[in-house]
Amino acid sequence: MSQDPITLYAWPTPNGFKVSIFLEEAGLPYTVEPVNIMEGDQFETEYLKLNPNNKMPTITDPKGPGGKPFTVFESGAILLYLAEKTGKFLPDDAAERSQVIQWLMWQMAGFGPMLGQAHHFIKYSKEDVPYAKNRYSKEANRLYGVLDKQLLQNNFVAGAQYSIADMAIYPWSLSGESQGVDLDDYPNVQRWQKTME
Repeated sequence: MSQDPITLYAWPTPNGFKVSIFLEEAGLPYTVEPVNIMEGDQFETEYLKLNPNNKMPTITDPKGPGGKPFTVFESGAILLYLAEKTGKFLPDDAAERSQVIQWLMWQMAGFGPMLGQAHHFIKYSKEDVPYAKNRYSKEANRLYGVLDKQLLQNNFVAGAQYSIADMAIYPWSLSGESQGVDLDDYPNVQRWQKTME
């Protein structure tokens, strides 16, 4: 494997953390280019050439497919790309692989966006919007319940093995109070968090 470092464009948020977790766990060399989303760096022309959706994270792999530089945006797509590149944290068995991908998509489509909305309306919104706070904290609790039930039967989210599904979900699970969630209600999530730590 190449020693040329991957460039990670990120900011310290759950979506940025999940990619750095993979890079650290896989032992891949990388450098970080901060994308200060509080200052609007994600809207800069040069960054939009890398990520047309003006979000982060993004990676640039100097040794991508065909040995050429390759850029990947969207955190779930980055995790899949890196797992396939390295052969790590994504099972070869078709059924096990599908389980990991299902839980990765669950995080991307529900757990992350809904928790992000709960966090926003509870912690950051300048306007008090009780309906939004209630709606999103209720959905956050429903999703934590789904995760807790899954972890009752499994050591890790997608089964017995640590995978990109765990990496994707874990950073989002660390701010329960700001999401209207009492983690004491979800003992299996707490057990898994300790394992992840």
